[in-house]
Amino acid sequence: NNVSILPPSVSEAKGMWEECNDGKIIKGFKVQSPSVTYSEEYIMADYDYTTTRVSKNAQNGITVKPHTRRYKIKTKRKVPKTGVMLVGWGGNNGTTVTGGILANRHKMSWETREGRQTADYVGSICQSATMKIGDDELGREIYAPLHSVVPMLNPNDIVVGGWDISKMNLADGMDRACVFPRTLQDKLRPMMKDMRPLPSVYYPEFIAKNQAERADNVIGGADKQKHLNHIRNDIRTFKRKNKLDKVIVLWTANTEKFSKIIKGVNDDADSLLNAIKSSHPEISPSTLFAVASILEGCSYI
Repeated sequence: NNVSILPPSVSEAKGMWEECNDGKIIKGFKVQSPSVTYSEEYIMADYDYTTTRVSKNAQNGITVKPHTRRYKIKTKRKVPKTGVMLVGWGGNNGTTVTGGILANRHKMSWETREGRQTADYVGSICQSATMKIGDDELGREIYAPLHSVVPMLNPNDIVVGGWDISKMNLADGMDRACVFPRTLQDKLRPMMKDMRPLPSVYYPEFIAKNQAERADNVIGGADKQKHLNHIRNDIRTFKRKNKLDKVIVLWTANTEKFSKIIKGVNDDADSLLNAIKSSHPEISPSTLFAVASILEGCSYI
């Protein structure tokens, strides 16, 4: 009678914890295990990943043998102040994620056909999902919000910026995207009308021809090394201006055609850097943003 098929939502988990522990939901806890240690800066954990290897033996029989590999996982306890720079910030994805963060940060509500809606992160694995952490002494399952299991960034704290080949402000981009209802757009517009993307890299041979009309916000010239340096400087400026500990670069721009893998051009790091210096035609915009992110110590998605 105590088997859960699906994990509960955060609100359901809160209800179960109230039943078990005087109305308190788990917001943080420590694991007591010889495999887990805590310092002021890190949580260190040993994790054994077990698989099964199958092989033939000398008698042409089959041998099945468990195999365990131990991983050491280090998690910083201090959540860094983080910025996300989106390539294609002015598009449907960029305007929607920016508006969604603002709506949640400012606890916005708006009218819809179905009634009044309040901003939330339902649908977000990190913000609305839970995981089972164990059973209490009576055998009841105890869950915790996923975002409380390890130190995790709250999306409301993310600083958002980025690039786009269109100089359209994010409020007009949001209107063009037609994702949010008008009643929500009206509340977001004052916050988004002055948000404008940085100029981006535009190589028309890599994307659909219908994007040419939008390309009024591009980094000039054809020197790809200069383009790379420009992007790196944008990342550094964004990080410094917003006093960030960490920057994540997220590609959400136009789908590109595949680049050919050419020996001596983009088959290893040194060749790739030399190909950028020579402005090789197989160096795409997404490649430049990836390389810039790596050289600036940023995660690139």
